[in-house]
Amino acid sequence: MSKRVTFIHAADLHLGAPFRGLRALSSKWANRLLTAIPESYDRMVDAAIARDVDFVVVSGDIFDSARPSYGDYLHFFGGLERLGEAGIPVYLITGNHDPYTSWQHDFFSLPPNATMLPGDRPGFALVERDGQPLCLIGGRGYYNQTWPMDECIAEGVTREAAEQALAVQHPNAAEAPFAVGLLHTGLNLDPVKAPVDPAVLMRAGMDYWALGHIHMKYAYPSFDDPRLVFSGCIQGRDIKETGERGVFCVTLREGAKNELEFIPTASVVWQRMHVDVSDCANLPDITDKIMRELFRENGKAHCEEMVVRIALEGATPLHAMLDRADVIAGLRKHVNDAYSAFFCDALTNLTVPPRDKEALRREGL
Repeated sequence: MSKRVTFIHAADLHLGAPFRGLRALSSKWANRLLTAIPESYDRMVDAAIARDVDFVVVSGDIFDSARPSYGDYLHFFGGLERLGEAGIPVYLITGNHDPYTSWQHDFFSLPPNATMLPGDRPGFALVERDGQPLCLIGGRGYYNQTWPMDECIAEGVTREAAEQALAVQHPNAAEAPFAVGLLHTGLNLDPVKAPVDPAVLMRAGMDYWALGHIHMKYAYPSFDDPRLVFSGCIQGRDIKETGERGVFCVTLREGAKNELEFIPTASVVWQRMHVDVSDCANLPDITDKIMRELFRENGKAHCEEMVVRIALEGATPLHAMLDRADVIAGLRKHVNDAYSAFFCDALTNLTVPPRDKEALRREGL
């Protein structure tokens, strides 16, 4: 039987991140969003325990700020301890938001199940199962908030380097069937934040690269053959981060392609919607259609609650009425009052008046 390993790949938790732009519109929703990120982190921990994974990796930007609060530390370390109680080790690296030099070690010491790889050099660890080597872990985090452009953050993070570094303490480390790399990098998607040529990582001997920094799901060469992977952030923080957010449950098997299972963790999803109201005869028809579309999008996003920006489109005799600010404000209020799980922070009219085909015909047009 071929060997296998399963783990959770998470990144960009951004615990303590602020949500901007909603306070003036709704203090209730602004306060609700403050709890969304911690909830998403808890769901990540729940998923790891429920699936009884071999380990968890977090690829940087655990905190949003270089000076996180004591409460943020308390919540994060509480999750690590829950994983420890379940016998699940955790491997961490720092990102540009929470570089190695900023970690306040006087707040807490990492629990025995958690290992933070260094930021000033490559670091390595070994995952064992039943006393036998299972997976090599190699990586490097951010030491300061910026990364020098003339240095490659991936330099020295290879399977061969991991085997050599671990050989003294673990003489049979080279027998591990799998190797996983951790980096917080822009890869070739962000040329400013520690960019790395994908070819460099593909030659490093790692079976899987768990990457952080890019806030979207991405796999190279493809999701059919995921070798270099961004899991994205666990909770969208503004309208720029729309759609479902979460983590990957990764399965590596000897002689087979890597397998990814996406696990949604965001309790509040941001979304942009375009609603065609050309078939609506009156304003109640428009609100009914908006609500139907909200429920449809909500089902696709696998979330409990949703913040949306809605653009009304299509040719309609109601165009002139929808151009009135009081009408749009009333529609938005009606939508927000109708169902407490949805909040429309902006409703815009992009409709056009219908063409009078008979008049155009008379004009020879």
